[in-house]
Amino acid sequence: MKTKLLPALLICLMYVAQSCNDPKTAKKYNYETEVDAPGLGFLNDAIEGGRTEIKASMLAENISKNPQVVDFAKMMVHDHTAAVEELKQIRTDNLVDGTNEIGPEAQEKIDSLGKLTDGQFDKAYMQMMVSDHNEAVALFSEASETNKAAIQSFARKTLPTIEKHRDAAKNILASLK
Repeated sequence: MKTKLLPALLICLMYVAQSCNDPKTAKKYNYETEVDAPGLGFLNDAIEGGRTEIKASMLAENISKNPQVVDFAKMMVHDHTAAVEELKQIRTDNLVDGTNEIGPEAQEKIDSLGKLTDGQFDKAYMQMMVSDHNEAVALFSEASETNKAAIQSFARKTLPTIEKHRDAAKNILASLK
């Protein structure tokens, strides 16, 4: 009897372990998510990017003494907080499981920013904002062509704001030189 139960138990455990590592496995009820792999990638990357912008911008609000940089940082915190909340709702609505944390690479960038002082900080922060927003424009442009309506709609609606952020960051960076 034990010899028959053991293989059955092992098969069940393998299935459970495999489903835990499957990015298509839904947050609840072991259903599959309602988005494809590119949609999953977009949601995760956009949420992490937004959270990174928020953390870096909160740092800028506290460190920078340049009113342009501080105002830009406040706009980043406001706009990216709203975007992240909307993305989290899309993720929930589509049964997507995901983390709300930023990755170690992004955290390392923020930590190194925090070690800089006034002028050095402003320039590094604004360079980061230009670079990150260039990446975000590419990410959101690609997502605006996805087959999932909620993601496509969000990406198309948000893309002009990201472009506005990028252009503002470029202008502020140019004024710091």
